[in-house]
Amino acid sequence: MAVRKLAIARAINESLRKALDTDPKVLVMGEDVGKLGGVFRVTDGLQKDFGEERVIDTPLAESGIVGTAIGLALRGYRPVVEIQFDGFVFPAYDQIVTQLAKMHARALGKIRLPVVIRIPYGGGIGAVEHHSESPEALFAHVAGLKVVSPSNANDAYWMMQQAVRSDDPVIFFEPKRRYWDKGDVDTEAATSPLHQGRTVRGGGDLTLVAYGPMVKVCLEAAAAAAEEGKSIEVIDLRSMSPIDFDTVQASVERTGRLVVVHEAPVFYGSGAEIAARITERCFYHLQAPVLRVGGYHAPYPPARLEETYLPDLDRVLDAVDRALAY
Repeated sequence: MAVRKLAIARAINESLRKALDTDPKVLVMGEDVGKLGGVFRVTDGLQKDFGEERVIDTPLAESGIVGTAIGLALRGYRPVVEIQFDGFVFPAYDQIVTQLAKMHARALGKIRLPVVIRIPYGGGIGAVEHHSESPEALFAHVAGLKVVSPSNANDAYWMMQQAVRSDDPVIFFEPKRRYWDKGDVDTEAATSPLHQGRTVRGGGDLTLVAYGPMVKVCLEAAAAAAEEGKSIEVIDLRSMSPIDFDTVQASVERTGRLVVVHEAPVFYGSGAEIAARITERCFYHLQAPVLRVGGYHAPYPPARLEETYLPDLDRVLDAVDRALAY
């Protein structure tokens, strides 16, 4: 039977397993990805089954990990790199932004960099400093990088397959607070294109757009609003670069209202770009300003304060009410 109930972490594991089994040029590398199976056990069992030359435990040196992956990609491999936590990616930021993102253009299209960089991101697990950040806008801003984030197990499985097969570098943000959320995974059925958004709940009064960890919160908000007679449409964006503005535009032209939700700070966040583009495209359809809900423009707080920092059901519903009040 093709459909199985899997947690998001397990779905990624199964997807990596299939990629390793299908293509001998696929490699998995990162800190503790081998013998330990990763701190979240996402790569559990892969080194045992595919060996130390395919699933590689690296030194604690993110710049070196990504630099090595670039060299491997230039020699025809398809490395999948794990950055252990979101806040650990910055030592590798120079390699990603000045080398990985630019080599294709620098070579006038003559070379490809099929590198996937997996980054567990976001809050909600009570972690210490540098372990709960949402840096997706920093990478989405960089031309030459594709930036995606699944919100459910089926997307986690298929989007990883698509990312590994992509000839472009893909930053694959994994919502760590959702790693253990289970869902149906169909390992045989075709799925949506990697960068296409998906309407996950229909509605007519207002459009909610989110990606990654906030999709579940928006679905809960839509269900709560429905009890008060409000019809909320929810779109899972799935990709932050490129953004599927067409799907969002089609929804907003029907509903007339838009609220964008993400864990990252609102200031200069991806919600700002969506708000600007949809205002340009849908100006005469909008019945209210586009509103944004997100983290605050402040360093991520200690664990005991993170529930105050993170967008929650009440903050999303407040934005919904304000938009509907116009």
